[in-house]
This record gives sequence, structure tokens and C-alpha cells, in this order.
Amino acid sequence: MPKYIQIFVTVLVSILIVGCSTLEFPGAYKINIEQGNVITQDMVDQLKPGMSMEQVEYVMGTPLIKDSFNGDRWDYVYNIKRGDQPRKQHRISIFFEYESLKYFTGDFIPSNVSNQADSDAVVPEQES
Repeated sequence: MPKYIQIFVTVLVSILIVGCSTLEFPGAYKINIEQGNVITQDMVDQLKPGMSMEQVEYVMGTPLIKDSFNGDRWDYVYNIKRGDQPRKQHRISIFFEYESLKYFTGDFIPSNVSNQADSDAVVPEQES
């Protein structure tokens, strides 16, 4: 009989452990999780060709990733998960030439890009 009790307790504990890992309480508050550098449209609109690395860092903040193989590329990544909603990610990669801003790519387009007649305008690539 003790052998049956031992098996029963083992099965019961296993069921409880598995059940607790997937258990969600209805109406429970879920916190917002933010990681990385906050990137806003206002920040992107301030980026202009020819800005120095110091000026870009002042506008955008310290880059999340400085490419160790290419010192002329900075990457900013921002992840947010709000409660039950799916995780969203925004990113922007900034490229320099001779320590001045050449162009950037990522999830943002400058608001004034359609008004710029300059051929050296900073126009990011859109990625899906």
C-alpha cells in the first residue's frame, strides 16, 4: 500500500506543478514591460545629415548596440509588452561616415521627408 500512496503523491504533485505554470487568474493586473531605448517620432525628426556623433547621442540617447565590427553604425531597439497585448518592437539603425550622420534605416520615417528637396535627405528604408 505505501507504494500506491507514493505513486499517487508523485502524480498529484506533478499535476499541481504543471497546472500552476499555466494558471491565469481572471482580471489579474499584468505589468507593462519596456526594454531598450525609447524611440519617438520627435527624436527621428530631429536627425539631420551631417550631425556629429555627439549630437545624435544627445537626441537619441546612448545606443543600445554599438557594432564592435563597424564603429560607424549604432542600433537603437525598443520593446514593449502591455498587459495581454502582443510584444511590439521598434528599431532604428544609424550610420555615420567620418563621424557625421549619413543616413538611418528602421521603423520610422521623418515627418518632413516629403517637404525636403535636398538629395542628401535622410530617408530610411521601410522594413516589415
